[in-house]
Amino acid sequence: MFITFDDGPTPEVTEFVLNLLDKHQAKASFFCIGKNVRQHPDIINRINKDGHTIGNHTHNHYNCYQHSLEKYLENINLTAELLTEVSPKVKKLFRPPYGRISPKATKALQKQGYEIIMWDVLSADFDLNTSADQCKKNVISNVKPGSIVVFHDSVKSYPILKEALPKILSHLDKQGYQFSAL
Repeated sequence: MFITFDDGPTPEVTEFVLNLLDKHQAKASFFCIGKNVRQHPDIINRINKDGHTIGNHTHNHYNCYQHSLEKYLENINLTAELLTEVSPKVKKLFRPPYGRISPKATKALQKQGYEIIMWDVLSADFDLNTSADQCKKNVISNVKPGSIVVFHDSVKSYPILKEALPKILSHLDKQGYQFSAL
């Protein structure tokens, strides 16, 4: 099973996640926003040091359908350059913000060697109308071997994440799941 986090790195939130993953001997994948990478390279270094995977999530959390293909690809390439400067270990993984990507953008990114990573379980930790208990139930009831679960290491998601994630990891540990990075 694969746990992923979008929108970081974010001080306190990403650090909480990394400490919790370490406690559970779990590996994860972090799809990072370039502007956050620029502000927090030390967190990127820790993600690498702890053996997690880092992927690209655009520089400004761009919605593919609100920008030209050229601007969208420029935004992704800017993040790729930043990630390469900070960490030579970065894989060519891309997750489109909002899970939206055009066929043209998909082809262009695949031509550049990117693997586009979506998910099959959405935790809904970003939805302020979702409680931590609902988030936990959503993940636990929908996860299966090989699932890719998406969480968010953002300030907005933190109130739900800090309550739900420890319970989710503990429950899934007891179920015999292992958590791998992509």
